[in-house]
Parts: sequence; C-alpha cells; structure tokens
Amino acid sequence: MSVRPDADVDSEVRSGPSATSDLIALLGGTFDPIHIGHLRAATEVALALQAHVRLLPAKIPPHRPQPMASAEQRLQMLQIALAGSKELSVDDRELRREGPSYSVDTLTEFRREFGPQRPLALVVGADAFAAFNHWHRWQEIFGLAHVVVLDRPGAATAFDWAAELKSLVESRSCADVAELRRSGSGCVCQLTIPGLSVSATAVRAALAQRASVRWLVPDAVLEHIEQAGLYRGRAP
Repeated sequence: MSVRPDADVDSEVRSGPSATSDLIALLGGTFDPIHIGHLRAATEVALALQAHVRLLPAKIPPHRPQPMASAEQRLQMLQIALAGSKELSVDDRELRREGPSYSVDTLTEFRREFGPQRPLALVVGADAFAAFNHWHRWQEIFGLAHVVVLDRPGAATAFDWAAELKSLVESRSCADVAELRRSGSGCVCQLTIPGLSVSATAVRAALAQRASVRWLVPDAVLEHIEQAGLYRGRAP
C-alpha cells in the first residue's frame, strides 16, 4: 500500500530526535555530489514522516560503482549543503568504518546507540528496493528498522519485485506512517513523493565538460566544487 505525504502536515519539523518515541529516518547514498534531488527527497521524507532525517554517505557502496570524490570531499559537500537545516543532518559513521558500507551493520550500530525500542526507518528508493533481497543479510534488517520505500515517477514498481519481496511487503505493509512510531522496527511503508529528474551521474558529466549545473546543486556546494576543482575533466 502506498502512503502519500499529507498536504496538511506541519512544516515545522523538530530540530532533532530526543524522546524515545521520536522516529529517526536514515537515507544512505554516495552523494557524489549532493544535489537538489537528494535534498528534496530527504525533505519530503522529513515532512511526511514527521521525522529527523540523517543522510549517511557510504564509504564503500556494495551495490553500485565507487564514488569519484573522496569520502572527505563528499562529507564536506554534505556539511555545506545541510548547514542550518533543522530537519536534515549528516551522519558520517559509514565513512569512519572499514569495509563495505552494509546497511545491516549501520543499523546494528544505531540499535546499540538508541536501544531496541527507538523507531528507526531505513529509507530506500523503489529502484534499489527491487534488488533488496540481494542485500547483505537483508532479512535481518527488518528486525533492526522499518523500511520506507520511496515511490517516484519512473522508478521500479511492485511488478518488478521478486516474489519473495512482494510477499514480504504484503505481510509487513503499514497503511499509515503513524504505525512506524508504534514499534521500533519491522514494517514496510511505501511513500509516494514528487520526483526530480536529477542524477549525480548527469551532474558529474556536466561538470566534467565544464557545463553549468547551477540550480542542480546548492550554490554553496557548487562554489566549493569549483574552488576545489572536483569532477573537472573526468568521465562520470
């Protein structure tokens, strides 16, 4: 079942989680570089779930090509982009951990930090969720967090999911985002958000050709990219 953000949701999201019932949403990626598509999706999640969203840059993503920018450079761009945000923050734990950035390891760390009852939600794009059953120790994830699947125009649909994923979603589906606060983990929620056709690959390609990417990345991030000479003359 797909849950749409409530248009009447209070836009004032709390500045950070404090109470044990507060939901923490985790959105991972390479953020190579961070762009407006990432930021708008994270903001839509924060508003729809009334949750604080932590963006987690991966050090070694196990299911996609390795980043072009270094871990330090990607972290710095995220910090620049999120400066002053109340609903979004950056979490660098995967950059500090050796080896592949497996979600199950990250969620295990969060559980040690917040205990078994704190509601956690792992946010996954529908295209990535289509291969969720190939993730490292993927069945264990549902004992550590809820999973929020972002539906966007052009993304993989339920018809593209393997049978075991369809069955899992049916058995764990929640119809209301409020259900995510009633337990620490175990639900699957499909969340429909507006789509922005921006990709980091396209941004890198434009930068490599010295084409303009203004309005595709935050101005402060673009200024940093230009000053540091990132992505120039390099294939995306």
